Amino acid sequence: MRVSCSIVLAPEERKQLERWSRGRSTAQRLVLRSKIILLAANGKMNKEIASELGINAITASRWRSRFALLRVDGIKKDAPRPGRKPKIQASIVKKIVDTTLNQKPQGETQWTTRTLAEKLGVSHMTVWRVWRAHNLQPHRARSFKLSKDPKFEEKLVDVVGLYMNPPQKAVVFSFDEKPQVQALERKQAILPMQPNFPEAYPNDYKRNGTVDLFAALNVLDGTVITQFHNRHRHQEFLSFLRLLDKAVYREFDVHVVLDNLTAHTDDAVKRWMSRHPRFHFHFTPTGSSWLNMVESWLSNLTNKALRRGSFESVPALKKAIEEYVKAYNPKATPFVWTKDADAILQKIRKIQHLLVTGHYHDFWFCDAAFLA
Repeated sequence: MRVSCSIVLAPEERKQLERWSRGRSTAQRLVLRSKIILLAANGKMNKEIASELGINAITASRWRSRFALLRVDGIKKDAPRPGRKPKIQASIVKKIVDTTLNQKPQGETQWTTRTLAEKLGVSHMTVWRVWRAHNLQPHRARSFKLSKDPKFEEKLVDVVGLYMNPPQKAVVFSFDEKPQVQALERKQAILPMQPNFPEAYPNDYKRNGTVDLFAALNVLDGTVITQFHNRHRHQEFLSFLRLLDKAVYREFDVHVVLDNLTAHTDDAVKRWMSRHPRFHFHFTPTGSSWLNMVESWLSNLTNKALRRGSFESVPALKKAIEEYVKAYNPKATPFVWTKDADAILQKIRKIQHLLVTGHYHDFWFCDAAFLA
């Protein structure tokens, strides 16, 4: 007659098993195995454990024996199982990868599974499996732009440092203009969404005028201050600065992240700044709009309130934007910047290395959030 092996737990082992057996985020297979061992340590036989946990006695015996042999490590993961031998030869894999990275199909800009399969004499599913295993996606492409600002690194460190470690008793705004927002009126009615039929709107439209939108995102709480103008000269910019001046309590400094538009550095603006010393400007590097956090909010505005709308006049367009802001601000949350300056610079140097050498080895693309 076979007798179940006895289980004696050390205090540390019991503590760990009890934690796993009660863990809500613990994998269910590990929860079950922990319960099996705890019951075995309490003197239960395999049939009793199986009956109590609603499992097969063979399962209880297997994990009981595994624990007796390997202790806690024995139940943390399944034993390795022999898999089938790979069907694709290493030489074929190397040829697919090298061709994908270093060659182009004649007259075309990128490979498809079928064009590459035809060239190499393999099946298109073989190409697909190799691409998936090596994370190759020839059908995808990203855009990027490297700033040529001679003070790029200095400005980057300044702006990112402001986002990640804002000064005490200060409000930080990310500011930008969205010029020439068009009031587009669809020439036909927009078809509403139905089951199995998405919302549809005609491509033909009528232009009913434009307006310039000025927006400042409060980095600390995510709220937005907006103002409409017909132009975006230094006069309009000063008008918006006066709005910010009224909106922020006098005891707080005001830090503004903005781009290098000439209206932002006009002599009239400099004179106004000298009379309002609590205002501080932080310029983003040229060609680096991704560093201005309000760009994300402006993109959301376009996608959620403007792109699919129809506006018979500029006042109707303004009303739609005002309604979006009115609904957004009460539930706004901070825009959190997560990448420090060193991490961004490291990614940019990888792009620069690729542009100089053309080598893909040990290279990984920058986030679109930082290079778009």
